[in-house]
This record gives sequence, C-alpha cells and structure tokens, in this order.
Amino acid sequence: MNIIEAKSIHKQFANHKALKNVSIDVPEGKIFGLLGPNGAGKTTLIRIVNQITAPDIGELMFKGRALTPDDVLNIGYLPEERGLYKKMKVGEQAIYLARLKGLSRNDAVSKLKFWFEKFEIEPWWNKKVQELSKGMQQKVQFIVTILHEPELLIFDEPFSGFDPINTKLLKNEILTLKEKGTSIIFSTHNMGSVEEICDEIALINQSEKILDGKVEDIKAKFSSNSYECNYIGDYNKIQQVVESDFEIIKHIQNHNTHYLKVSLTDKQKDNALLAKMMNEVTISSFNQVVPTMDDIFIKVVNEDSVKEI
Repeated sequence: MNIIEAKSIHKQFANHKALKNVSIDVPEGKIFGLLGPNGAGKTTLIRIVNQITAPDIGELMFKGRALTPDDVLNIGYLPEERGLYKKMKVGEQAIYLARLKGLSRNDAVSKLKFWFEKFEIEPWWNKKVQELSKGMQQKVQFIVTILHEPELLIFDEPFSGFDPINTKLLKNEILTLKEKGTSIIFSTHNMGSVEEICDEIALINQSEKILDGKVEDIKAKFSSNSYECNYIGDYNKIQQVVESDFEIIKHIQNHNTHYLKVSLTDKQKDNALLAKMMNEVTISSFNQVVPTMDDIFIKVVNEDSVKEI
C-alpha cells in the first residue's frame, strides 16, 4: 500500500503555476526522494501534504483514503526553514511542541530525555534556544519532529548546516526509522544522500513531474555503454584486441599499470571484451560506468528545460 497518493495536483499562486498535473505515490515503509531545482514546486507539494495549503485541483490520499485534518497527527514535518522560539528554554519548548502532537507531559519529558541524551544535548535543556549553535538547534527540531512516532515523516533538507559527523548521525537515525516501518519523504539537493538512503524518487521541474521510479531502475535506465578497466600488461596488445570491436575513450598509464575506458555499441558484448583482454593482460577491475544521481538530475532537468524553450 502507498501511504501517500497525490493525484493530478494543480496549484496556482497569482500568476505563478506552482504545480501542474503532478501525481506521486509514496510507498509505505520506504524512503521517497522528492527532488527538483529551486522553485520547481517541491515545497508547495509538501505543504499540500501537510495541509498547510490545499490544491486547486487534484486529490490527496492517505493510506488509501482521502486525507483528513486529523491525519496531521500521523505526520512529522521538518521544514527547510527552521522555526524555534529563540527566547524560550530548550526543554520547555520541546515539551510544548510535543504536546501539540498529542503527547502527555510525562510521555513528552520521558521521550525527550532519551533523545537529548542520545544526541548529547542534555546539558542544554535549561538553556535558551538562542544560546545553541545552529547544529544543536537542528538536532532539537529533528527530535521534536519524530518524537510522536508518526507513520509519515517529511524531511526538507534535513542535513543543511550539519558537519559530516552529525550528518552521518542523522542519516543513521533516518535509516533506523525506516527499518521500524516509518514512511519518509526526503527532499534534498544532495544527490549523494539520495543514492545512499532513498528507495524511490520523483523529480519535479518547472512545476511538472518529469521522472520517477526506483533509484536502482533509474540508474540502470540511464547507464551508458562505457566500461572502465584497470590492468597490468602491454597496452599495444590491448589496443590491437580492443579497437577491432570497441572504441577506446581514455587510456592512462602509470608504469605497468593501466586505466582504460572503452565504449561498447552493444552491452551484451561486455563479456566478450573481458575475455579478449584476459587473454593478453592481468585484469584487476572491470566495471560498467554507472551514472550518479547527480549526473541523471542534471541531464534530465537540462533536457526538460530545453523542451520548454
């Protein structure tokens, strides 16, 4: 079952069309990447899911039924723009936000103490928010987002401003939440993070969805016919063998060690190429060149933008 289904969503603000016929399916228990350039419409779609605003046209389903105002208690939202009251004490504010999500004071305090200790920020419980570093404030906001254990979590650029150590900490927590069955919408510009943690993605550009699917399927779809090889041996022998059927794109030699990049007209010939090379040299690695999500993002968005011109 999908936890969220957005069906043909349209949204217009004055003279700006924010979303045009956008449909997405967010599967239960998975991490769903919502991607796109700045101004593409991602935040508008997230706000519609959170019922901060409503679509002009279209339908939004939650676990197979129409989304209702009460469903907000089953959603945790960490926006890109952080919003803590700087004059309030950290613990007092965290309890207040937890109670807005339906927790009793005792449950809120108990759970908050656990997470504050886990994130090593318990000494700041009685400090004012303005005394915390940006990273510590973000930890507090992450905690209050997940504290009520919602079925759906929405993270909009959750790693913004974090150092590598704290970024890894949050990634691990997000993956743990997924393992426990939580469904997650993850919006980011960091394609490296998408490859690490997302199961499926949808890419929005200029208010329209232009690509979606499982990450592994998308990478396979955009994979090239290029292969990289590292070997030890005589390049002249390889050149004679390879150039008869395959195009050499790049060759780098460092003493007896060689790096070779070749292009195949037919992916089915990769084993034939490897067999020919193994007869002549010692192969240490042989891999297909798989595009990164960054490569795919740039390619698809640029192609879509050209179509609009």
